[in-house]
Amino acid sequence: MIISEPIHNVIIYYIRFIIVYADDILFISHFVVNLENLIHLCEWELNWLDMAVNYKKSCCLRIGPRCYVSCTNIISLTGQVLPWTNIIRYLGIFIVQSRTFKCSIDEAKRSFYRAANAIFGKIGRFASEEVTLHLLKTKCIPVLLYGLEALPLNKSQISSIDFVINRFFMKLFNTNNIEIINCCQQEFCFSLPSITSAHHTKNFLGKIRQCDNLLVKRLLCM
Repeated sequence: MIISEPIHNVIIYYIRFIIVYADDILFISHFVVNLENLIHLCEWELNWLDMAVNYKKSCCLRIGPRCYVSCTNIISLTGQVLPWTNIIRYLGIFIVQSRTFKCSIDEAKRSFYRAANAIFGKIGRFASEEVTLHLLKTKCIPVLLYGLEALPLNKSQISSIDFVINRFFMKLFNTNNIEIINCCQQEFCFSLPSITSAHHTKNFLGKIRQCDNLLVKRLLCM
C-alpha cells in the first residue's frame, strides 16, 4: 500500500491509540473527532484489505470526568452510526462508563454461579466435599478470576468475589456461620479469590516488568 506523506504522518500520530488483538480492535482518544478519524483510518485500511468492520458489534464508551455528558454520534464512512453505551466487552473483560477506568465483574460472577450450580446440581449430594471443591477450584474459580490480575479492583469488588465463594461454602456445608466457613476453608486449603488474585497480580506485574515490548515499557513509565 502506497500512502502520501500527510496521511502517513496522520497514521503515525494515531497509531499509539489503536490496540489490536486478533480481530478485536480498540480505539482510544481524548476527543470525539479524533475517535471518528481513527475509525475512518481503520475503514480505509480494511477496505484496502478487502475486509470490513462489523458495525453490529461496534460501539463507543466514554470514560472521564464528563463521561455522563451526551456526545456527538460517531458516523462511519458508510453512514453507519456507532452507538454510545455504558458498558463494552473487550477480550472477555467488561469495561463500564465511569469517571475513572473501571471494570465490571458482574458477568464473571454470573458465569461462576452457572458453572458452580451445574457441578453442585450433578454431584453435590453424592460426591465427597473434596471432589466438589476440587472441581470448583479447577473449573469455576478460573472463570471468576479471568483477567482480574490486570484490573484495578476496589475494596468492594474484592469483597464481592470473596462473598461468592463464601456463599458456595455455606450451601455445600449447609451453614450460615462465617466462622465455620472459615474453618472449612482452612481444613480444605481453599484460598479466597482475593488471596489468589493478589498472587496472580504479583506474578503478572513481575512478567510485565521483564517484557521487552516498547509499548508496555511506555505504559509502565506513565
